[in-house]
Amino acid sequence: MPLVRIDVNEGRSPEELQRLSRGIHDAILAEYGIPERDYFHILTEHPAGQIFAQDAGLGFERTGGVVMIQIFTQAGRSQEAKQQLFAAVADRLAGLGVAGEDVFIGYVENTAGDWSFGYGRAQYVTGELAVPKK
Repeated sequence: MPLVRIDVNEGRSPEELQRLSRGIHDAILAEYGIPERDYFHILTEHPAGQIFAQDAGLGFERTGGVVMIQIFTQAGRSQEAKQQLFAAVADRLAGLGVAGEDVFIGYVENTAGDWSFGYGRAQYVTGELAVPKK
């Protein structure tokens, strides 16, 4: 059920982009136990100079291989669960050659009533979908 937006600089092959998306999804599957078909990703490539990702004063440098990830999901998971997800995403992407300093994750929470999967209905509210367990 999470909606994941992935922003990267241009230059990766379609296969590399698919592996990035799949790696992030696999981490979410493993950590949150969501159904396989809850796969909603938007991957956007940007020309050079359109992604600005500094270190927030942490003392490291990012490269042009930065992967900016926004995860939109329902509220209720513990801080520990979120930290485990962040680590799992970084681990999966490391296996694809993405350096740890190039993994940036923003996590946005909302409620069951904030989702419509089609037909203009809030399926968690109408009961067409069961609200995921945390």
